[in-house]
Amino acid sequence: MAARTGLSRATVSRVINDSPRVSPEARELVRAAVQELGYVPNRAARTLVTRRTDAVALVLSEPENKFFDDPFFASTVRTVSQHLSAAGTQMVLLLVHGPDDHVRIARYLSGGHVDGALVLAPHLSDPLPEAVRDLPLPIVFGGRPGTSEEGLHLVDHDNVGGGRIATEHLISLGRRSVVTVTGPQDEYAGIERLDGWRQATGFDDDEAARRSEPGGFTEDGGERAMTELLARVPDLDAVFAANDLMARGALRALRAAGRGVPGDVAVVGFDDQPAVAPRTDPPLTTVRQDPSLRTRHMVDRMSRLIAGEDVPPERTVLPVELVVRASA
Repeated sequence: MAARTGLSRATVSRVINDSPRVSPEARELVRAAVQELGYVPNRAARTLVTRRTDAVALVLSEPENKFFDDPFFASTVRTVSQHLSAAGTQMVLLLVHGPDDHVRIARYLSGGHVDGALVLAPHLSDPLPEAVRDLPLPIVFGGRPGTSEEGLHLVDHDNVGGGRIATEHLISLGRRSVVTVTGPQDEYAGIERLDGWRQATGFDDDEAARRSEPGGFTEDGGERAMTELLARVPDLDAVFAANDLMARGALRALRAAGRGVPGDVAVVGFDDQPAVAPRTDPPLTTVRQDPSLRTRHMVDRMSRLIAGEDVPPERTVLPVELVVRASA
């Protein structure tokens, strides 16, 4: 390659490794030679020199059944893969199966196999964030981990604001007996969406407890919770479910109880999952959070950290919006 271009080996190497310290003329000479010779870089040799693997891990700390059943995780994996691929980086998917996996994953991440890690670890009791936060590679968290956030790179959606605008919409429709099916209270997403509902309703602790029921972010959980709420608050005329799957389960329970939607009960979900919200009967009014937007922010932050830029650790909170359909 150096002989073909008349440039030094160091200059050719800098062009191939995308160094900015080359002239446009040299870059064009090398690119023309690459195309003419059909040159393919030796990735293993390049890794030895640059200590870069061009791979980033996506770490999901969820049980396998939830990972495969919840469309939120499928869309997250798809968008992460797309954004990393566009940046010329391979995604390595790591699933946490049990307590012993935290040590295994921390060892893998620190072993030079990847350049960084995107970690989705929503549970407050999850030891994974603490296990990986001080590893010698860039870590970006999606969602708030259950550990001190000082010094961490976080990207999240406005869960409190989403719960609030969902409930305010129900109240604006003239609904006066608003209940909620909550997400798990060991996850910030579940806690904060409940907080948004409480801000909009103004219920005290006792009334909030009577009008809320956990649904575990699952469809069956949403159906069970809605059945409990119908028995406990028979005059309810609106429900905010903290994700779309629980909202779909709530619709099933309301139908079984002979309650019309939205005539008798208005229903709002959260997520705006394409495979769920527009396809319920009736189509679901919901709060849209854009997983592609969050992924883009996470991958951009990761790319800048890998490149050695001075990126201050901070929590980025992304906006959400209400999408109105027939259920409310």
